[in-house]
Amino acid sequence: QVQLVESGGGLVQAGDSLRLSCAASGRSVSNYAMAWFRQAPGKEREFVAAIKWSGDITYDGDSAEGRFTISRDNAKNTLYMEMSSLKHEDTAVYYCAASPHTYAGHSSYATGAAYAYWGEGTQVTVSS
Repeated sequence: QVQLVESGGGLVQAGDSLRLSCAASGRSVSNYAMAWFRQAPGKEREFVAAIKWSGDITYDGDSAEGRFTISRDNAKNTLYMEMSSLKHEDTAVYYCAASPHTYAGHSSYATGAAYAYWGEGTQVTVSS
């Protein structure tokens, strides 16, 4: 089993930056696909970004808009996401997800059903 714990969320102002982290435990996720999703109140879960196990290929959702950068440190079993130029519309709970499978293409990585393991989420609130 893999446990995922997100951290780094908080209350920030529009235009600020945040760095989210997702620490994995239970086993190594160095060969896992990993991703960030988010869910705002009253809205469906939304794909934000994903990264291949090797770290050399990433996929962004529309919400990333070039403002978010996903990365990973397999030696630390940790996933990151640098978020800049935050907007009020970025307010949501951000979830980390992991899958032991290898996928190909944006659509595969962007599907929530592709991920077997999920964290509890970290709240990001951006005041306008």
